Amino acid sequence: MSINESGFLEKVASSHSFGCMPLLVKSGNCSPNESMLEWSQTSSCFYATSRAHKGLISELQNHNWKVVSVGNEVPGVLNVGMLQELLLTLATLIKIEIGGSSVLVIGYVMKQSREVDFARRGAFPIYPSKHSLIFVPLSFELPLSSQLQEVDMVLHKITDEIVKIDPNCSTDFPKGISFSAGMSEIIRFVEEHPDFCIIDPFKNIYPLLDRLQIQNILVRLKELGTEGKPKLRAPYSLKVDNFHDGELDKHLAEANLSFPLIVKPQVACGVADAHNMALVFQIEELSNLGVPLPAVLQEYVDHGSKIFKFYVIGDKVFHAIRNSMPNASFLKSSSGGEPLTFNSLKTLPVATKEQQLQASMRDSKSVDADLVEEAAKFLKGLLGLTIFGFDVVVQEGTGDHVIVDLNYLPSFKEVPDSEAVPAFWDAIRQAYELKSGKAQT
Repeated sequence: MSINESGFLEKVASSHSFGCMPLLVKSGNCSPNESMLEWSQTSSCFYATSRAHKGLISELQNHNWKVVSVGNEVPGVLNVGMLQELLLTLATLIKIEIGGSSVLVIGYVMKQSREVDFARRGAFPIYPSKHSLIFVPLSFELPLSSQLQEVDMVLHKITDEIVKIDPNCSTDFPKGISFSAGMSEIIRFVEEHPDFCIIDPFKNIYPLLDRLQIQNILVRLKELGTEGKPKLRAPYSLKVDNFHDGELDKHLAEANLSFPLIVKPQVACGVADAHNMALVFQIEELSNLGVPLPAVLQEYVDHGSKIFKFYVIGDKVFHAIRNSMPNASFLKSSSGGEPLTFNSLKTLPVATKEQQLQASMRDSKSVDADLVEEAAKFLKGLLGLTIFGFDVVVQEGTGDHVIVDLNYLPSFKEVPDSEAVPAFWDAIRQAYELKSGKAQT
């Protein structure tokens, strides 16, 4: 075994939670110690190795350890050919060993940085959580059909697997979207097995790839009765196919828009420039703007440099406060007469401490959490999503609560792990039970 492969085994052991079930992952020489032999007296134990330590293996087996050999054919043990098979193999063994049909194996697909973030927070245990869940990554380097038959459901961030989007097809997504080969195979499998459980259904996520469709969803917030409460609404906005429309002034007025405006690509995620935006202060600044078209022109809401991040995780709603962009007057004074361009994921202009202090001295209104939680439940029913997030700003002066963004499977890192992770597990369990219940009726 090469050094890199050895490193993979060590990473497997360090980045996943194995609960109270002993798992020893080794690539070098070792001998059983007293503790190892005692473990098997109280719980099921697994030993994964890449070398044939015949004496060690025999002694461990005599003490009821289950041995998995990776990359080597060893008689009398379970052999797997590739390292990528290890976690799913262990999950299957653990589920069999426990013998409980209530244990669910969750296969997940997402980019590595997201996987690492969830794993570090203890959200992806390989040993069953208190909700009887085991999490394993699906590997695109192995046949997916066999992996999908081994797991009970799939948790995915489909937007991590977008290769290309045709922005002219945004209203007809998924038409015009090219996914990775692995994700495309999963999509086909789900289409062929309609009772298979995924979080969340692909068709429910596609609208969140298009900011115009997001706008159309948020407009429906007016269906909520908010008498005696702050106004809850979508931001005023307008779609444009080019920045040189001679009647743009007229269209802006009809859309109840005035400068400054945030200019956003209509495609909301999945491509490199989806988060390239600009704040423009007058119509002339649109002429040479580098924001991809088609685009959405959206009102800039002065909000006292505070944004409220709401997260819906199953039946639970959490929120956190973050510093945000300063009011338009501050931004204009520092713009140098040019549009302010930024990437909302990397270079978002956040208010300085002085600007935050000035904002706090004004009569800035706080968020009505009960009102927004009501909106969260409304959106959950409308979207059909298990886990999603949205951003709320409270407009200075009017107190309007404006929902400015919607996204699927956010990291919810602002929520304490002690609250977020159990809610996450509970949401997954409930989604499976709801799907399996419907499939049986």
